[in-house]
Amino acid sequence: MRLVSLLPSATEIAYALGLGDDLVGVTFECDEPPRARQEKTVVVGGRDTRGMTPAEIDDYVKGRMSAGDDLYTLHADALAGLAPDLILTQDLCRVCALPSGHVDAALDYLGCRADVLSLDPYTLDQVLRTFREVGAAAGVPERAEALVAALQLRLDRVAAAVAGRSRPRVAVVEWVDPPFTAGHWVPDLVTAAGGVPVAARGGQRSIQVTYEELAAPAPEIVLVTPCGYHLGGAVEQAEAVVPHFPGAQVWAIDGDGLVVRPGPRLVDGVEAIAAVLHPDAVPAPPPGSVARVA
Repeated sequence: MRLVSLLPSATEIAYALGLGDDLVGVTFECDEPPRARQEKTVVVGGRDTRGMTPAEIDDYVKGRMSAGDDLYTLHADALAGLAPDLILTQDLCRVCALPSGHVDAALDYLGCRADVLSLDPYTLDQVLRTFREVGAAAGVPERAEALVAALQLRLDRVAAAVAGRSRPRVAVVEWVDPPFTAGHWVPDLVTAAGGVPVAARGGQRSIQVTYEELAAPAPEIVLVTPCGYHLGGAVEQAEAVVPHFPGAQVWAIDGDGLVVRPGPRLVDGVEAIAAVLHPDAVPAPPPGSVARVA
């Protein structure tokens, strides 16, 4: 089977299921594993936002969307040349990837026949379910079951380690300028790690809020997990967040690697968050995962 992934999390899922050799096309943002973007054909491009501030990126995204323009470009000819059997995409977030409708339209125009699987989880349980969906569509359901079982075992270990302990109030800032609160599966990560998510929208889309709204529940710990950034960028942005939460611990987390992409590494994110919330109960996270800012 020839697979094409149109979002970074799907690429990670494919490799986790042992489908790396079957994967023939990826996006310009697929950086895990690093060889994916180097070895595969890039079929989706987009603007390089490095060097832009969070506010500039937000203005750019809102401007494109209000004009009805896409944030990503599908290289249709390259896609057709790959002759894929299965395309992994999403309808969850227009800011994150091309919606599946665009893919269907391109395939019709090109006269290509491929199955299109849209991965649209809103909770951590639903994320795990998408691994089974990909496994079934790719003909390796047993690998998916083994992957989910292994990840669930790690989640169970964290749950046992933090059971009966005091649970701190945790606010998650998914974007800093303007601020966005935690949505989708992110509050589930906090709960699984032994915390109480506040000012959050579990199972719903993340929305723009004010720092006053984020601070109102008096969070004890603030996690800054900006979409599109790894730890270095998260640390820089977390420093600007500190004044809005006097008295709270402020931590930066590798957002792209551990929190915002609905792939297998979300369990790494649970373990890393648990290490922040309960450092005496769980092992310290690997270097490059988290950093305390205040």
